Amino acid sequence: MDDHTDQIRKPRADAVRNRERVLEAAKVVFNAGGPEASLEAVAKRAGVGIGTLYRHFPTREDLFEAVYRREVEQLSELAEQLKNAKDPVDALRRWLRSNVEFVATKKGMSAALALTFQSSSDLAAFSMDRLTKAIGSLLDRAVAAGEMRGDVSPHDLLRALVGMCYMHDQPGWQSSVLRMLDVFVDGLRVQPVAGSKARTAKRAKPAVKRKR
Repeated sequence: MDDHTDQIRKPRADAVRNRERVLEAAKVVFNAGGPEASLEAVAKRAGVGIGTLYRHFPTREDLFEAVYRREVEQLSELAEQLKNAKDPVDALRRWLRSNVEFVATKKGMSAALALTFQSSSDLAAFSMDRLTKAIGSLLDRAVAAGEMRGDVSPHDLLRALVGMCYMHDQPGWQSSVLRMLDVFVDGLRVQPVAGSKARTAKRAKPAVKRKR
């Protein structure tokens, strides 16, 4: 393969940067503006022309799918980074909290994503596989450390998270979900057996000598 052919096949560095800028801008715009957010607003925030946006993403659905896949990949990478965190429960909590932002972006693309999912079973399989593996690796560590209940599955956690996010539709819903998420995670922690602390304290209490 000669250098000329290699240059044709490899995207230019500025094209790669523009694509990433569009995806990051789209995430912010869809998160804040919902399904009515315009592609013009995305292009303006990314600092590119609308023509550049369409060259990378010919349709609105193409952009939505690319943003969605990028978010799933980032969550998968975050789980990999958190696997060696000192506190496994905190690592799991941080990953779940990051998902709230992901769901907020997804809410802004819900209508288009619904159509995309209908026409692409690959997208559904891709996201479910990546997210289940990511949360499963963190959950397994917390369970193995004796910090988290072992009768909870990755699917249970994902369903609970999605349920909490979609129950709240008012402005500022993310803060409410994050608060509930902390309560939920704390409730799944392994609790000491009732009375064990009192018995331990009683055994450890030094004997007091009586005065004669």
